[in-house]
Amino acid sequence: MIAMGVELPEPTYLTVDGVAVATWVLGPTAGAVDDVVMCHGTPWSAQVWAGIAHHLSRDRRVFLWDMPGYGRSIDPGAPLDLATQMARFAQLQTLWGASRPHIVAHDIGGAVALGAHLLHGSEYKSLFLWDIVTLDPWGSPFFRLVADNAAVFERLPAALHTALVREYIAGAGNHLLSDEWLDRLCRPWIDEVGQTTFYRQIAALRPEHTRPLVDRLSKVRCRTRVGWGADDPWIPVEQAGRLRELLPDDPEVVVLDGVGHLAPVQAPTEVGAAISDWLALLHTGGDAHRRR
Repeated sequence: MIAMGVELPEPTYLTVDGVAVATWVLGPTAGAVDDVVMCHGTPWSAQVWAGIAHHLSRDRRVFLWDMPGYGRSIDPGAPLDLATQMARFAQLQTLWGASRPHIVAHDIGGAVALGAHLLHGSEYKSLFLWDIVTLDPWGSPFFRLVADNAAVFERLPAALHTALVREYIAGAGNHLLSDEWLDRLCRPWIDEVGQTTFYRQIAALRPEHTRPLVDRLSKVRCRTRVGWGADDPWIPVEQAGRLRELLPDDPEVVVLDGVGHLAPVQAPTEVGAAISDWLALLHTGGDAHRRR
């Protein structure tokens, strides 16, 4: 079983595109089986992957980062659009020296990882994509309302803003997240800088930055697998099937019953097992057991 409350240590900051990016490297310094890079989505941080990352780091080097605008990388002046994040992620992999890593990505982290690969030449051994933001339509009515009125939301009284953020994040987890997890996920957003950045990052996320990826999904150059929460309230599980049709080689889709959009938090043991099995399969050169 994977521990739920694992906290990441203090980050190491790397400068990417003039922005300080919080990063972590877990696992052995020598003799690692593979390199694994984990990407979070919005409005999360690397913390959603902490327990699973520690589990994987027993024999692998595991790299995590807080995208600029999230978690420990909140910067009031940094551009937060997906096109910029894709380019940053490609640069970060070079700074890390992570050569052809396995990528595990959630939510907009999937779009960022795909963009680095398809638009900026990053090479991967594999991609495991969990509830990713890529296919149209994406963005809830609330998301679109904020995107069109970010300056208004930035001026909400602090108590109202905090209540809104908690309800928004709770909804992603089907209102089944513990208070401890809600506190942890809301924490970066509830001070003055966090409030402004919360709405600014939503306003910066536009479907026009993911549409070029959809046109190129058939050109992905590595093995892929897709994971999804069967009860995802933000991105319906039907999108997992559409992704399967667009990606090369008919990848397997792992669907977790009773799980919403936050699978790494809601079902860490199941998600960790799915990722471990996938990496072990690839390491031994086994068949991907694709569903037909």
